[in-house]
Amino acid sequence: MGDQTPCEKLCLGLKKVKHYLAMVSLQFGYAGMYIITMVSLKHGMSHYILAVYRHVVATLVIAPFAFVLERKIRPKLTLSIFLRIMVLGFLEPVLDQNLYYLGMKYTSATFSSATTNALPAITFLMALCFRLETVNFKKLHSAAKAIGTVITVTGAMVMTLYKGPVIDFIRSHGAAHHGTSNESGNQHRLTGTLMLLGSCCAWAGFFILQSFTLKKYPAELSLTALICVMGVVEGAAVSLVMERDMGAWKIGFDSRLLAAAYSGVVCSGIAYYVQGVVIRERGPVFVTSFSPLCMITTAALGSIVLAEQIHLGSIIGAVLIVWGLYTVVWGKSKERINSSKLQMTKEKTGTQELPIKDISTKLSSSINFANSIQGHDDGMSKIPPKS
Repeated sequence: MGDQTPCEKLCLGLKKVKHYLAMVSLQFGYAGMYIITMVSLKHGMSHYILAVYRHVVATLVIAPFAFVLERKIRPKLTLSIFLRIMVLGFLEPVLDQNLYYLGMKYTSATFSSATTNALPAITFLMALCFRLETVNFKKLHSAAKAIGTVITVTGAMVMTLYKGPVIDFIRSHGAAHHGTSNESGNQHRLTGTLMLLGSCCAWAGFFILQSFTLKKYPAELSLTALICVMGVVEGAAVSLVMERDMGAWKIGFDSRLLAAAYSGVVCSGIAYYVQGVVIRERGPVFVTSFSPLCMITTAALGSIVLAEQIHLGSIIGAVLIVWGLYTVVWGKSKERINSSKLQMTKEKTGTQELPIKDISTKLSSSINFANSIQGHDDGMSKIPPKS
């Protein structure tokens, strides 16, 4: 250890903290997506078309990797799997993204990023309905999942129903220029919040259906590429119905193109890869624990760049959501540790019982063989000799 050069020490230190750096960088990437998307929506870009362009970019990024890396393990695409992919393409690229963008447009980037922290609790409730999760109130870690879910839902309700005074953390001289947009956004606050919660429900449903689909189609990159393709097709159909003006599809070298490219590459391309690597090496609990950092970063950037106002109700609700989130994460982590210990105990017990059983079987067969030989010898000794 003493013979290491400074460069080797630096590489060793980076290796130890690489997962932390990756997740922190990813949360900054998400925060940037919220800000850039909000700017493009304020400049008149349709959220329907933004969702389509985002997944066009994501398809172009993911499809080549899926084609090359999974060409030998890609299973056959059956009709049932294709129908599931169609539903997945509608839940996430179409329903979730459009509800989220519209809810962000009606509220703010900070508010929308805080609301998405309710996603783990909503996912837990849906998993409970589909019997993917169980709750045993006699065990503390199991009861913590239910308690954390209740706290998270309470925080979402506080953010929805209570506004409170403005908390000006970072005084911005540009706040006065956005008074009209803030007032119009406040009129749609309740509608925007409901749309954001609906977006979380669609996203949670996407996770539940994806877990079932991966059991029959275990090729993550290929499944992601197919979902993006179906999202483009279905999203384009919805956009053509909702946006009759074909001029809305035109984008130049402005915030619209930046929003589509950035969200497609960073949040649908790089994010899938980084999260997959970190989940495989550190587990999903580690990844989920960094989500509140995105809310804090978005709040800071939103106050500086967009001059967004932060209300007391949003702060109280965000604190409750984070509290509930970590309660659920703690319960899940303890449950994972206990299940791992139980599995190790079963494996140890099985490895100890097996040789004992073999030894007793061999010993019993040896005794029976010896008795048979002894009986045979006794019988031979009773036979009178020939005269």
